[in-house]
Amino acid sequence: MRRSTFYVLFILVQVFLITGMSKAVQFIDSPALDQLVNVKVADVLSSDYTQVPLITWGGDEATILANGNALRTAPSSIFGKKGLRLELKREDIFKNQVEAYLRGETPYIRGTLGMLNMALDVMSKDPRTKPVVIYQLTWSNGGDCLIVKEGIKSAKDLKGKTIVVQAYGPHVYYLSKVLSDAGLSIGDVNIKWVNDLTGTPDSPLEAFYDNSVDAAMMIIPDGLVLTSNGTVGTGSEGSVRGARILLSTKTANRVISDVYAVRSDFLKGHRKEVEDFVHGLMLADEALKDLYRNKNTQQAQYMNAMKASARILLDSEDAIPDAEALYADCEYVGFPGNVKFFTDTHYPRNLDNLSSQIQTAFQKVNLMSRRIPLDSAQLDYNGLKKDLKNVSGVVVPRFDTSQVATVIQRKQQQDALAEGELFSFEVYFQPNQNNFSPEMYATAFDRVIELASTYGGAIITVEGHSDPLGYLKSKKSKNSDIVLKRIKQSAKNLSLSRANAVRGSLIEYSGNRNIILDETQFAVVGHGIMKPKNGLCGVEPCAPKTEQEWRDNMRVEFRIIQIEAETSIFKPL
Repeated sequence: MRRSTFYVLFILVQVFLITGMSKAVQFIDSPALDQLVNVKVADVLSSDYTQVPLITWGGDEATILANGNALRTAPSSIFGKKGLRLELKREDIFKNQVEAYLRGETPYIRGTLGMLNMALDVMSKDPRTKPVVIYQLTWSNGGDCLIVKEGIKSAKDLKGKTIVVQAYGPHVYYLSKVLSDAGLSIGDVNIKWVNDLTGTPDSPLEAFYDNSVDAAMMIIPDGLVLTSNGTVGTGSEGSVRGARILLSTKTANRVISDVYAVRSDFLKGHRKEVEDFVHGLMLADEALKDLYRNKNTQQAQYMNAMKASARILLDSEDAIPDAEALYADCEYVGFPGNVKFFTDTHYPRNLDNLSSQIQTAFQKVNLMSRRIPLDSAQLDYNGLKKDLKNVSGVVVPRFDTSQVATVIQRKQQQDALAEGELFSFEVYFQPNQNNFSPEMYATAFDRVIELASTYGGAIITVEGHSDPLGYLKSKKSKNSDIVLKRIKQSAKNLSLSRANAVRGSLIEYSGNRNIILDETQFAVVGHGIMKPKNGLCGVEPCAPKTEQEWRDNMRVEFRIIQIEAETSIFKPL
């Protein structure tokens, strides 16, 4: 079970500790999952109900609500109204989930992004089972923590220490991220692995009592036991003297991401069903938030949802306070968060960036043998907006940035950026200027915003140009070809840098006015000195004859290009 605050379990653990009935922890090896999982891959089983895994986590409460507060889909539920027939099954041992997924018992896999990456080796051996990430449920926002003993004041003090982590659990990447941000690596600490996360003698909580252990990654309820309810352990009532929470996901709240993924073969054959599943989760996310906000006025509906979550996730309808605590330990991301996680290439914690960091960490502890791209489903988020409330201010990228780059690069190589041009205009800068404040270019930026809004299917290029005078003087001085090439490249780099600065200033300006631009609509180009305002003389830039001509070359050009003719290789998302 992951991150539970189940009261009965809490009391049992306390009794175990106080009466000395606990047994010695069994530390285990933690080889890569592909060395442990050895099942024959099969097609997804045909059944009246499609099996969907759950884990004990607050994010799964929305899945339960979407299913009609039942293990099998209720016809009147969110999923039922979409024609889905699902059977929910809680499975907190990730290895078991992976085996059921490979055998075709379920097309879905449920875990943290770290857990999913941990199983990529074994799940990607057969193209049918390569996972495709379809939905982010939540971020952990307080449910997980790093507990340390006396003498460890900061993350850098972990160097050389022994740390306990659950094997194949949600905290492996969490630990590696903490170490990395402290300038350390996994190799700088000694890791001891345990089999379970909580509730058994082979868990981080129990291991923390071992004199050889300096720290442990665990769920927050267990951390509260060890630290005298989150202060500093006194040594009584099961706590450890001097133990404290070094870091929880209340602070590190963009580390543990909970997701659903689906088998590649199932997505290919049942895309509409998968999209309905994702849309249902988004609707349930909003519905559950509404129930929590209005639980006093919608008490009956709220209690039904909490009882169902307590029964399915915690094995007792009486565990309503604990189901509420599970919900409080996570941050639902909903539609806006999914758009950001899957489509915002500038977001540091997006799917690609996070997976890359996770895989780097896992390779260092031999949990992955190689880097494997983790795919997303490329869902139609404009279509998924239907019936959702929380979509205002969310920009769904309309353009595939890699294809935009291909089109612009080809046009640039063919000197054909003007083809398809609808409008263009320029902004000018001073010699050696690198800062482009929004206030200075407000009029031009207002025009760009208007054009971007009106011509939403067009690409807008931001093209930087540099002054050729320095190059021409160097050539007149008969400098070598190597020197001249360096000057040209430097001018091109400078023009690209300035174009990026102008684009960034534009986005900042629009954001300050609460106007959200689709950043994928803008492509940055650096021309250097090869497109001077006064033209080319043969293959070289013409020398400016006046000061005005010289100043006119120092510019950034906005060009609005219609790309309907490019649909064979480039399509809006």
